[in-house]
Amino acid sequence: MADTKERNQTSIAGFILLGFGNLHELKILLFPLFLVIYIVTVAGNILIVALVVADQHLHTPMYYFLGNLSCLETCYTSTILPRMLASLLTGDRSISVSGCLIQFDIFGSLLAAECCILSVMSYNRYLAICKPLQYAAYMNSRFSFQLVAGSWLSGSVVSTIITCWPSQLIFCGPNEIDHFLCDYTTLIKLSCSDTSLMILVIFPLSFIFVLPPFLLTLASYVYIISTVLRISSSTGRQKAFSTCSSHFIVVTIFYGTLFIVYMLPDNAALRDLNKVSSVFYTILTPMVNPLIYSLRNKEVKEALRKALSKTMTFITNHKLFS
Repeated sequence: MADTKERNQTSIAGFILLGFGNLHELKILLFPLFLVIYIVTVAGNILIVALVVADQHLHTPMYYFLGNLSCLETCYTSTILPRMLASLLTGDRSISVSGCLIQFDIFGSLLAAECCILSVMSYNRYLAICKPLQYAAYMNSRFSFQLVAGSWLSGSVVSTIITCWPSQLIFCGPNEIDHFLCDYTTLIKLSCSDTSLMILVIFPLSFIFVLPPFLLTLASYVYIISTVLRISSSTGRQKAFSTCSSHFIVVTIFYGTLFIVYMLPDNAALRDLNKVSSVFYTILTPMVNPLIYSLRNKEVKEALRKALSKTMTFITNHKLFS
């Protein structure tokens, strides 16, 4: 009898990610849309990383953090979009239990790391604006490396803690996930195991790892805004705001949509809003970040101009000597 029960509990080998529904017309529209988004995201973020590495003028803490953010978001998007594109193209929406857990593991670790890196970038802007005389002493290359390494490490720690329990869960049906990615809350709902202790421990742990970076980011901008408002010159205020406006836009979009996804009640009426918000912070934010930083940043635009000029010169010389 016990063996039969065990076989029934372990009968499900995978899940069905329902994604955006069964409408064929919608799939025809979404595939090229998400394909273009993925290409632009990867190309834009890799370009930012290449510029930060190649241009000596961008070898500063701010751009070091930006390069790591772009690297992170390239990985972040690549855990979700390739599988979604394959599903839209082939119609196969199935994913194995192990594949679902791996996606959730990588997705969770990168999400936690991004929260930390965004807070580090906020702290960097706080030091630059509120403590400019001490900035060079505080934000040296060693400290910058430690902050970035700590951000990546924290993501791994969060992932290890949060994923160790879901990997022990038993799934015996139903197997449909009304989302385009494997999420923690849906995995708990589909499990036949007792998840009461898991919910009691992991949800507070998630807040412990996500809330401090958010509060640090919030506190940094409170101090930044209060400092900038005390500047008597309107030109000075505008210049100070311009140095952190790009990052402020990115943080607002990221945390705004993140809170909509995880703070709103999970019911059928809000499920579509949850999906749309998830698209924003998992897909659209990584795409617009390089555009925001490049279009609103003189140093990045100048580095891009130099890179394009060198590339055109190389192509011209190659044609002349070929």
